[in-house]
Amino acid sequence: MAFVESPVQLLNVLEWAYHAGRRTAFGRESPAFGSEGPEPRPPCEPEPRPLCEGVPRQPGTRDITPLGGDLLVVVLAPHDPMTRGQLRRMAELARDQGHRVRWEEARGGPGAPVATVGALAGPLRRARRVVIGDPFSRYVQLLLTITRARELIVVDDGTATMEFVSQLARGERFVRWHRRDATPGARDIVFAPVSASARRKLTPNAHRSVEIFTSMPVEPPPGVTVTANDFAWTRATHGPPTLTRGTDLVGTSLVETGVVDPERYLEAVAALARAHGATRYFAHRRESTDKLRRIAAELGLEVVRPELPLELIARRGPIGRTVLSFPSTVVHTLPAALAGTGVTVAVCDINPSWLTDHASPRAEGFLSGVTGSARAVRRVPYAPVPSGRVAEGTP
Repeated sequence: MAFVESPVQLLNVLEWAYHAGRRTAFGRESPAFGSEGPEPRPPCEPEPRPLCEGVPRQPGTRDITPLGGDLLVVVLAPHDPMTRGQLRRMAELARDQGHRVRWEEARGGPGAPVATVGALAGPLRRARRVVIGDPFSRYVQLLLTITRARELIVVDDGTATMEFVSQLARGERFVRWHRRDATPGARDIVFAPVSASARRKLTPNAHRSVEIFTSMPVEPPPGVTVTANDFAWTRATHGPPTLTRGTDLVGTSLVETGVVDPERYLEAVAALARAHGATRYFAHRRESTDKLRRIAAELGLEVVRPELPLELIARRGPIGRTVLSFPSTVVHTLPAALAGTGVTVAVCDINPSWLTDHASPRAEGFLSGVTGSARAVRRVPYAPVPSGRVAEGTP
């Protein structure tokens, strides 16, 4: 049983299911599709079929037998329209892979949480494995108090996974890195017993194992198993992509979370687009409409609002020969998803002068760590600081 609240979480559940199914089918880790030598096909694998209705199969793609058994993916639907749209598209892909998907309007009104938890309690108690995408979610933490599963798996929710692992190792309260005030508020105090129970559940013991399935560089606490997510399912079922001659920019929601000043962000995007010849801007699903409108109107970039996580969009193509991002999840995931395609992933650090007065004191160090720990990426110089000068050196 898996619980997801974002498209990236659902993508990584599919990656985990593929990895677990492949491990079960072959009794060992088989080579990734696209590596040296052909990947063996399980004898029970069906003939290729469309990835989902209305989406044509690209030449060279094929289906892979998913995790053996019956995986139920529960979508705890958020309010954000863009996130909901991407989740519905990802749910189609999950069903196509043979998984059951249950859509829960978990935030549909005052009584929705009670109704959702009540409806899920029975199946959750019976589940042997529970997969979660966001251990910081209060919804997920509440559900963890119910489960009796002997195996808990945490799949990536982007760079937040790095902070989760660090806090778990130190035995700290789970707090998202971009929160400025880490002091518990009234709601935190009321919810503290549930959060503490979830933290205990995510600590392995003699009766329960904990696995982290991630593409991020993490140092797990003792007893926690880390399994590398190399995006084998994405590479096996999508692409390889057609490459354009230009550079594509990847947007972030750092303005929307109050970390980066909006004017400084627009200056940086404009400077990077000029310096690298970028013409397209792939928007993060949480970016505001007003900001994206300015990027299109004032900076002249074609704004693309993807219907699926960028890893899938990039793998399907067309995609630029260079993909340029600020510190974000994609500087870790795109090199794996696009391995062997000839695409270069580049990253530009966040200049500390771009941070707002409301940014968390941890923001600068965390963002620097996201970039510094990324593998197989190219570093590019800072875009201009507010004075209009380009900072010297490469961050």
